[in-house]
Amino acid sequence: MGSNREKTNLVEKAWEFAYSKEDWSPPLQAALEGVTEEQADWRPQGAAANTIRETVHHLIFYKEAFLRAWRGESGARAEGVTNTDTFQAPALGAEGAAWEETRRRLEKAHADIASILREWEDDSSYEKRIGSNSEAGTWVNSLAVHDAYHAGQIIFVRKLQGSWAPTRSFS
Repeated sequence: MGSNREKTNLVEKAWEFAYSKEDWSPPLQAALEGVTEEQADWRPQGAAANTIRETVHHLIFYKEAFLRAWRGESGARAEGVTNTDTFQAPALGAEGAAWEETRRRLEKAHADIASILREWEDDSSYEKRIGSNSEAGTWVNSLAVHDAYHAGQIIFVRKLQGSWAPTRSFS
């Protein structure tokens, strides 16, 4: 890869496709569109699957970890927190547990990272070491792929609950 924002431009595009702009697959924003509180907490009977809300909390956890690392704040990688722990949604009725608030928190974390990407002037920002010595651009790229992966899971859960069309047109 060359310089002059080439890597940064690619990760910006991936970031956009992962959340808000459909490319080869529905973005996370579309996967969550119209999901009700009840649908967010639905789990297939007898299935060891995460709910949509749990998956969104997992996505928020890692986006906010990046933001803390970028800002040089402590706790970018929460000590003692396992990947499984990141799926745990606050108990219903707890502060911030409302589904719309959870969606706003996801949207804000995604928008905050998009703002950071727009400020990168060249590939040196992409290559900046943050957190536990991770390259910032690689971390954001991994977050975009992570969003796409979990968007697919959310769509699958929605298909099982009947809240997502079984087929789509691409004309």
